[in-house]
Amino acid sequence: MDTILKFWDFPQRTYLIPALIVLSTILFYLGTNSLFKIVVKAIRSLIKETSVAYELMVWPFRLLVSVIALSLLLHYMPVIPAARDFLKHTLLIITIIGIVWFVMRLFLLFEQFILQHYSAKVRENEEARKIATHVSLARKILNMILVLMAIAAVLMSFDAVRQVGLSILASAGIAGVILGFAAQKSLTTLIAGIQIAITQPISIDDVVVVENEWGRIEEISLTYVVVQLWDQRRLIVPITWFIDRPFQNWTRTSSQLLGTVFFYMDYTVQPETLRQELERIVSSTPLWDKRVVKMQVTNTTEKSIEMRALVSAANSSELWELRCFVREQLIKFIRHNYPAWLPKVTMEMEQIRVADKV
Repeated sequence: MDTILKFWDFPQRTYLIPALIVLSTILFYLGTNSLFKIVVKAIRSLIKETSVAYELMVWPFRLLVSVIALSLLLHYMPVIPAARDFLKHTLLIITIIGIVWFVMRLFLLFEQFILQHYSAKVRENEEARKIATHVSLARKILNMILVLMAIAAVLMSFDAVRQVGLSILASAGIAGVILGFAAQKSLTTLIAGIQIAITQPISIDDVVVVENEWGRIEEISLTYVVVQLWDQRRLIVPITWFIDRPFQNWTRTSSQLLGTVFFYMDYTVQPETLRQELERIVSSTPLWDKRVVKMQVTNTTEKSIEMRALVSAANSSELWELRCFVREQLIKFIRHNYPAWLPKVTMEMEQIRVADKV
């Protein structure tokens, strides 16, 4: 019996228990990491239609597991009380950061899942575009709130900083006024971003005209909007711009649009003939959505008449192609069949007879 007691006392004096704790934490880390991979594999087998990057959760998960393991190990480590308190405080800060990181990555995965679910419907369905915009902006707002909460939690873990914060709140005065003026622009931008998310004047993939530039809404953040222009440039617009100034949104309620093609013809033109040819041209292409096709005389001048072809298409891209197609085909038709209809300037010379001088 004495031999057993001596054998039990010996490892306690020779750090065997901390070594066992270290081994247990390593096994705990490896086991939870393997369990995480199994869970991810199971989720992927259940949800096959999406390719969400679950690997984004790996490092936040490993950080939290490591903090838990180090907290268990610290309880048995033979360190002085001051060092133990310092290490506990450090682990507390790392835990706060790890939890916020983990939750932010969860929000990102949820956003990817929603966007991939609606990705095939974004261009055709207005509700899908609104949902995509709501989810994207909601994630960014929640991330900002989480970061602010994490900073507040870390600062409140320091007694000195907590007292300084209370004293600043108690004596706001001039400092509060200065801070308010300094943060006015940022708060205005933030409120504008929240207002965009609620009122939805623009949505992701909307076709807009901003600063005389045509493009699609590619990204909406809390501070700016990215517009992908027709030539693949990106126009970065402050989000307050969409609150303070007017702009064109071609897909606010529907992607269907009307487009015009203008022609300037001679007075000898026969509008009914051009009208029939326009109907034949649009009927021959799938770009026309079979809603509207009209040819009208919209203006006259002393030299020519203005004729407007009005056509419709399912979206802005097809409308652009349809307008170009109509313009080319009508010009070809007029040039080959009725060249006299093309505008021209007619000049008449009067012959003035001057009597011979006697």
